[in-house]
Amino acid sequence: MGTELLAPLDLAFWHLESDAHPMHLGALAVFSPAPGPARGADADTVLELLGTRAAAIPRLRMRVRDVLLPVGGAAWFVDKDFDVHRHIERVRLTGAQSRDEGGEFMAGATRLAGELMERPLERGLPPWQMYVIGGLDGGPFAVLVKLHHALADGMRAVAIGAGIFDEIAAAGRPRTGAPARRARTVPPRSWMPGPRQVAGLALGRIEDLGRAFGVGASMVRASRLDPRGAPALTASSSGTRRLATADLDLEAVRRIRRAAGGTTNDVLLAVVAGALRRWMRERGEPLPEEDPRALVPVSRRRPGQTASGNKLSAYLLGLPVGEPDPWRRLALVRTAMDRNKAAGPFRGAGAVAVLADQLPSLAHRFGAPLAGNAARMLFDVLVTSVPLPRSALSLGGCPLRAVYPMAPLARGQSLAIALSAYGGRVRVGLVADGKALPDLDRLARCADDEVAELLALLTTR
Repeated sequence: MGTELLAPLDLAFWHLESDAHPMHLGALAVFSPAPGPARGADADTVLELLGTRAAAIPRLRMRVRDVLLPVGGAAWFVDKDFDVHRHIERVRLTGAQSRDEGGEFMAGATRLAGELMERPLERGLPPWQMYVIGGLDGGPFAVLVKLHHALADGMRAVAIGAGIFDEIAAAGRPRTGAPARRARTVPPRSWMPGPRQVAGLALGRIEDLGRAFGVGASMVRASRLDPRGAPALTASSSGTRRLATADLDLEAVRRIRRAAGGTTNDVLLAVVAGALRRWMRERGEPLPEEDPRALVPVSRRRPGQTASGNKLSAYLLGLPVGEPDPWRRLALVRTAMDRNKAAGPFRGAGAVAVLADQLPSLAHRFGAPLAGNAARMLFDVLVTSVPLPRSALSLGGCPLRAVYPMAPLARGQSLAIALSAYGGRVRVGLVADGKALPDLDRLARCADDEVAELLALLTTR
């Protein structure tokens, strides 16, 4: 893998970062001890295994360097001094937290993961880090993975990170005695585009610019000079991070979807709206005059596309926290998301990533601080769904029991929510500014309460 320019959107994420606003994605993967008398791998074995497998993933050996052209641009280069041991670290828990008793392990692991998410990745190295948390006395352990958003979007991050698991690492190894693949002969082709190609490129560029202009105009119309969303969701950054997790019953979510129509994601977005309403009322906080806006990322990857970097757009969704009826909230979310989908992922103010993909490198280098500060004018909270492999996974023979995804925080915002389905549960990762939202665990419980109420009401419909 040689030099590769950062795409405009990847460059935007690279320059949006500051010490108080690290722009990395995260995932907390929790493993149970392996079955049988061996009880699986100890922490040192896991560290060695992670190092071997991470070093075999070409993308994780790349770092970012500035380039002369395009002006303001940057590119991925192979790090000739790459040392995987710089990227993998063990973090110990106390003796009580190392055992899976009374939720002590998860409490300790999530607290540590929140603190580790505060740390920006070192920019002179390949931008990723892994931490092994716990792993004593044959008990459970966790692996926290951090990947810079410039490296990948959620779907691509899953594809990169999945290489650490036993099943996927084994599938990538060549079979013993298997014949080498013959290289496909490709006829030479001139680097000079022909007239039809030139015309096609010009038309495509005109369409892209027209699309970007439409998105920009939508953003101006949708921006709020005086946001009146929930005060709890907007805060001056303290640079601290707190993590909380929730586990929702996937079958319950599907039952609700079958009764209400729409998609599983519609149900989860309605659950987020209901959880926020419950949480605000429990805090004694007045409900906002204007529904808080969620930015809901949507992938622009075509089926089978494996390109690196970010291929994203997003929808804007008003979360109906003012509506007291849970089923009515769900109907409002479904209607709004149907409207978004009808317009498509390339239109509307939420398609800010599409606009970023059309800006020159120099604009990202110097305009990133302004763009970061403008996020609050457009949305209040990020809510993203990250797909995971459906098959059972393991690491060193230890079964993966849960994965909690984590999203970065935008400037002026105190909460980001990410969701993934695995093992019959929807795992929810809530990342918050630690000082702005010290009661994040309460919000996590409210999500479970919201699913329970929707399910209870289902029997009376």
